[in-house]
Amino acid sequence: MTDAYGKRVDGKHADGRRADGKGAGSKGAGSNAARPSAAWALPGVLFFVCFAVAPMLLVGYLAFTDWDGIGSPQWIGTDNWSRLWHDPDMRQAVWLSLLLTVLTWLVQTPIALLLGVWAAGRQRNRAVLSAIFFLPLLASSVALALVWKQLLDPNFGLIAEIGPALGFADGDLLGDPQGALGAILFVTAWQFIPLHTLIYQGGARAIPRSLYDAAAIDGAGTVRQFFSITLPQLRNTVVTSSVIMVVGALTFFDTVLILTKGGPGTDTSIVPYLMYKNGFQAFDLGYASAVAALLVVVATTVSLLLVRLTGFSAMRSTREGM
Repeated sequence: MTDAYGKRVDGKHADGRRADGKGAGSKGAGSNAARPSAAWALPGVLFFVCFAVAPMLLVGYLAFTDWDGIGSPQWIGTDNWSRLWHDPDMRQAVWLSLLLTVLTWLVQTPIALLLGVWAAGRQRNRAVLSAIFFLPLLASSVALALVWKQLLDPNFGLIAEIGPALGFADGDLLGDPQGALGAILFVTAWQFIPLHTLIYQGGARAIPRSLYDAAAIDGAGTVRQFFSITLPQLRNTVVTSSVIMVVGALTFFDTVLILTKGGPGTDTSIVPYLMYKNGFQAFDLGYASAVAALLVVVATTVSLLLVRLTGFSAMRSTREGM
């Protein structure tokens, strides 16, 4: 139906679409969209159950048994846990693990944050330098630890030349308690800072450019923009990186195994290495399982506390005013 000027007055256009934007073809388009079947998640769920849930349940059971890995496990109740509580080596290992975790966060977070913000910029040759810097991510921890083991050899390694300048006259860095701990801290930082740099780079690139333009108009310099815009906008990213970093620092042991083997003495014997030593050297798999179960509980609790205390679970968009 048309008026005197030939315009449609019945709410429909000439092509059959309604003037209010509701065409016949759009009716129920959102509600009728097909959703993926739950069967698509089945392979991932089975993989997680077989290689994560089942081993954890088995470790939980073995923690209450006496088993050498050959015969049948013998149920001994809470004997392993009582031994764990009174073991001086365990107390030292817990202290070293906590110390290494705190030092790891204090060293890696500022460096990764600054490098990530830099890598997110538009500097000349940034892409090439970033690619070179990220190379340690391509190698395994064991391979990198073997390389650094040779470099830190006091007889023919690089440390034999620069050791005296660092305060180690004989170049035996790994033979000194503080030197060995510092070497572990340095090697792990060298390997994993690129990973966290990549996380911060992605977070920095998601910050709207308009915020920096507005700050520049107001006269804010680079440092002021970093502390007033970049750092607050990366709050979620900092929490994510910190959880990954803390849990990783609590659970890694391959670098310690290759570089120091817990030495000198037991000065770098962290909790994961203590678990390995009891399980695969002393073949006391029951006690090693108790150590592993404790480690899982502590790592999970720490990560949940980080999420809870930082308010990460309640966070929404950090793009204020956008």
